[in-house]
Amino acid sequence: MRPGGRLAVRKTYKLFIGGAFPRSESGRSYVVNDSKGAFVANASRASRKDARDAVTAARKAQPGWAGRTAYNRGQILYRIAEMLEGRRAQFIDELRTGGLSKTAAAAETDAAIDRWVWYAGWADKIAAVTGSANPVSGPFFNFSTPEPTGVVAVIAPDSPLLGLVSVVAPVIVSGNTCVAVASEPAPLPAVTLAEVLATSDLPGGVVNLLTGHRAELAPWLASHMDVNAIDLAGAPGDQVAVLEEAAAGNLKRVLRPSGTDWAAEPGTARMTAFLETKTVWHPVGI
Repeated sequence: MRPGGRLAVRKTYKLFIGGAFPRSESGRSYVVNDSKGAFVANASRASRKDARDAVTAARKAQPGWAGRTAYNRGQILYRIAEMLEGRRAQFIDELRTGGLSKTAAAAETDAAIDRWVWYAGWADKIAAVTGSANPVSGPFFNFSTPEPTGVVAVIAPDSPLLGLVSVVAPVIVSGNTCVAVASEPAPLPAVTLAEVLATSDLPGGVVNLLTGHRAELAPWLASHMDVNAIDLAGAPGDQVAVLEEAAAGNLKRVLRPSGTDWAAEPGTARMTAFLETKTVWHPVGI
């Protein structure tokens, strides 16, 4: 209740699929508590049907996103950082609900903003760093260039904002699209990040965010035949081998969890993990 007897408009935390904010098709939700066990909100509990819808949206968006210039993708990632900066106070409040101090929440939010900017700068440079002109013996040019893998599923870590940004941004910067399962105990910053993405010129379907139980969603994404790669950053240790086995059905690229310090400098490994290398031979003089 607000002053004057007016009822506050409570936020409904939904999924983010194809640029829209649907509730789970199952109608389910789950309780999100703060660090002291007090009720904070109900978050949508995505089903395997929601996961399939997210993959469909990601597949539809992938050719158009990959077809944009690297410079334009960088502009859009930078715009995401701008929009996140504008909602900085909201992210700090949500991170504090998860148990962080005000100082720590501010530091994580600022680091997440800076990480978007960092990856935005790589958009038009990663091809130059990972591509090459190869020496050959004969009247040929031989070039190797990186291309996006396609649709990448991400099991996000429990670092609810910085960790999520650190696994999503390197996927999309090179032209892949993403289906991410947010932190299960702290999903609210992911939903707010989805609102940022929806207003940041990012085409619908490039990033799709699901909230719910990882143990329920991860096996379906790992076994989905239209997912080309999966990042198991936030997968429980006892499930990693099972998920890898499921991913082998269509020879997905698998990035195993590695105990990453999300506050550390990210490097290029997460970008190159989801790139394919195309080598082209071309006769000289034609």
